[in-house]
Amino acid sequence: MIVGVDWSQQLFRLGRRSVDLAMEASVVGSFTKIGYNVRSRMYEWDALPDMTGRTVVITGATSGLGRAAADELGAFGAELILVGRDKRRTQATAMALAKKHGGSVQVVIADLGELESVRAASAEMAQLTRIDALIHNAGALTNTYEVTSDGFERTFATQVLGPFAMTRELLPIIQRTGDGRVITMTSGGMYAEKLDPKTVMMDRENYDGLHAYARAKRAQVALNEEWALREPSAAVFHAVHPGWADTPGVQESLPRFNRVMRPLLRDSYQGADTMVWLAAADEPLRSSGVLWLDRHPRHTNKVPWTMTGPEQSAELWALVEQLIAAAGSHPAS
Repeated sequence: MIVGVDWSQQLFRLGRRSVDLAMEASVVGSFTKIGYNVRSRMYEWDALPDMTGRTVVITGATSGLGRAAADELGAFGAELILVGRDKRRTQATAMALAKKHGGSVQVVIADLGELESVRAASAEMAQLTRIDALIHNAGALTNTYEVTSDGFERTFATQVLGPFAMTRELLPIIQRTGDGRVITMTSGGMYAEKLDPKTVMMDRENYDGLHAYARAKRAQVALNEEWALREPSAAVFHAVHPGWADTPGVQESLPRFNRVMRPLLRDSYQGADTMVWLAAADEPLRSSGVLWLDRHPRHTNKVPWTMTGPEQSAELWALVEQLIAAAGSHPAS
């Protein structure tokens, strides 16, 4: 007999982990509110710490997951910088949050699909005294093919190019702040796509909104890992997917899925929980380049054919840098 080992605790942890893995394998049990409810109770999640004095930049905070995350972060005392494209809606959200929580809520207007707009917004935020967390939450599933003024497909530009450019511009202030975090909200839809840098940005002829969205989300996860490898001392980098949540974006872009699955879908606060936890808790500071769901690291692939190798990730990084540089050298008229 091994002295000092609490076998009851070991068996309890093993059983708990087995339940978690079984839900993850089932997908439905993991991604729906079933997964959230079971895990939050089973792991006895800690309350979030006080965030007074910390500054969080969050994109896409006027509705859905972003609005829920901003509400939670504000409730715990964080100073918020809301980055949004619609000035009226973003200002209205800021006013509502400031009134509710009494904290500082600032507004920065930017269209993340337009790189000149991202540069201007980043230059404005670079004047801040600190940024403790940068949360890339903005993103929508667009069923019609659109291009930005730089000539890039809008889904890819908004969810990959814009966040990459903003991260690069704000990383110096995040690093100076110390214990900084860069958090990207991805989607479980990325599990259905493999990363191919040659086709990650879809063209008009082959465009499919669902595939374009999933490919952009797969690219986000690959770049999250690359940031962690290339900038290990600047910040920690984490990606998170919300499971399946009943948000305005899902209602509009996937109405049939929303209608069939609605009884099992998470609400916005359940979907945003891990994003908020990554911005607030101490545990995420101990790792980087990780994909999370329900406050636990998750595999980035569920089937072998979607595995991403270091060569593809490096090629994607080079492509993104090339496209951003090209847009900068040819400003829109």
